Amino acid sequence: MEDGRPTLRVAVDAMGGDHAPREIVAGAVRGALDLGVEVILVGPARRLREELRAAEAGSASVRIEDAPEVIEMAEAPAMALRRKRRASILVAVDLVRRGEADAMVSAGNTGAAMAAALLTLGRIEGIDRPAIAAVLPTLRGQAIMVDVGANVDCRPKHLLHFAVMGSVYAARVLGVPDPRVGLLSNGAEETKGNEVVIRAAELLRHSGLRFIGNVEGREVFTGQADVVVCDGFVGNVVLKFGEGLALGIFTLLREELSRGFLVRLGVALATPRLRALARRLDYTEYGGAPLLGVNGICIISHGSSKAKAIRNAVALAAESVRSRMVEAIRADVGRLAELAVSQGFSAE
Repeated sequence: MEDGRPTLRVAVDAMGGDHAPREIVAGAVRGALDLGVEVILVGPARRLREELRAAEAGSASVRIEDAPEVIEMAEAPAMALRRKRRASILVAVDLVRRGEADAMVSAGNTGAAMAAALLTLGRIEGIDRPAIAAVLPTLRGQAIMVDVGANVDCRPKHLLHFAVMGSVYAARVLGVPDPRVGLLSNGAEETKGNEVVIRAAELLRHSGLRFIGNVEGREVFTGQADVVVCDGFVGNVVLKFGEGLALGIFTLLREELSRGFLVRLGVALATPRLRALARRLDYTEYGGAPLLGVNGICIISHGSSKAKAIRNAVALAAESVRSRMVEAIRADVGRLAELAVSQGFSAE
């Protein structure tokens, strides 16, 4: 119990990801111990019992939900979900639907996790396209980019909904007061962008959100906006480019800073700051990205997640539940619809 309230429960797809189940179980156990939540490990029961013994769970509140089937990373999501009705991803999402878990985490097949959440939990009323929101490090702290992979082709109203959901996530979960919303485009001027972006900007100006206009690609990491809105194709390219750039910079730094005694001495003195920088650029610090717009908390983690990332994904799931993120999105979408009627504009 937490202050007289039932313990928060997070279902973890223990078979999802490149390092499942050992790293997933280890991270889930760490989350249960650190955060005081109950973790439900979902996967083949016999194998998970063995991993739990290896993880030395001790006093952690962890139980196992048997799910004998696994959807592999390379499988086609729709076909796999039809064939494997007892797959770990499906069972984890269904625990949320049945009220036996408050949230779920998976580092497995992203398409399968999204499809399972949509089919099992359904969309929040008024949301046509759920979206994935990722946290990016910036010069001012951090920003949210939404969407980063769920929707390749979008209409203007979808980008409007992404902005609403991203603003709720920024305010409720990350503690950003009155988030600044920017629309990713190829120029700051109102005339820049394709037809979808130009129309989406018009909708955002009527939305009641703190819309600051278009932002260019170079402004994403300067912290110009707290929420950066784009379609999933562009967002995924930006996200992967940023990950690759950070990795490349640190590789070059290691090569250059290993040359000569004086350089190595300088590195030794700068090591604490370099480590702090590495933490800011490390995706494992953020744990995962929420699938916004479904009727439940679903956290999608990187396929290469290890224990640290899973522990932080459990923390993100717990905070999303405590902040009542789904209820806040539902309320803001309803407010947007009322605003459209009162001001006489179409959100289409």
